[in-house]
Amino acid sequence: MRESRLLQYGIGALGVVAAICLWQFAATVGPLSESPLPSATDALGALAKLLATPAMWAATGETLYMALLGLVIATVAGVALGIGIGVSPLAMHATRIPLEFLKPIPPIVILPIVVLVLGPTSGMGVFLVFMGCFVSIVVQSSAGVFDTDPVATATARSYGLSRSEILGSVVLPSALPYIGTAVRVAAPTALIVAVVAGLLGGGPGLGQSLLLAQITGNQDQLFAYVLILGILGLIVQGLSQWGERRLLHWHPQYRKQVV
Repeated sequence: MRESRLLQYGIGALGVVAAICLWQFAATVGPLSESPLPSATDALGALAKLLATPAMWAATGETLYMALLGLVIATVAGVALGIGIGVSPLAMHATRIPLEFLKPIPPIVILPIVVLVLGPTSGMGVFLVFMGCFVSIVVQSSAGVFDTDPVATATARSYGLSRSEILGSVVLPSALPYIGTAVRVAAPTALIVAVVAGLLGGGPGLGQSLLLAQITGNQDQLFAYVLILGILGLIVQGLSQWGERRLLHWHPQYRKQVV
């Protein structure tokens, strides 16, 4: 298992090196040599300089704050509402079409109104992240509760368990894989929306820094911020997958994945 994982990491590292070499070739002597695209070495040099500046770390902290707080609020509210919908077949069928209608609508469409009400603040970013994650978590949570095995609930009822005990010992464990998947998928979305809140809404964070680099024409710094966002995305995705595996280590789907 360990050798297989090391092989995967090694192949992944080779892929990263190959991508950087391709970038360097395209930006120096390749088809993009006459474009504003900076070379990989210039962008990595700008990245190293940014890592030494407190402003970059402050912007990163602002972005992570908006993303994590919005995701936590969306998870708590979405799971609570999803459970309430999932336990009632009537509510499940009544809300299915409205929720599926709202699910693909990006939160950016309400950005002008949110900026007008809340201003270019962290609160604006948190609200947009909440709106971007809430509906999908509600849909997945309600589906997980609704799909609970009726035989399991009937068995628990025959043993004299109360409704709250059935909810806590049968329904919620059955719905946890759905909820875990919803949160894992929503985590990168939360980071993206937090960045867009600064890029288009003027809020604090890496999005605002990215916009300033673009306005000033500092292409090296612009792509350095893109690299930082990519690294953050990998970290967020990895942590969400790790948390999902740890939380659901008892589930057959994840049991073999936990080392």
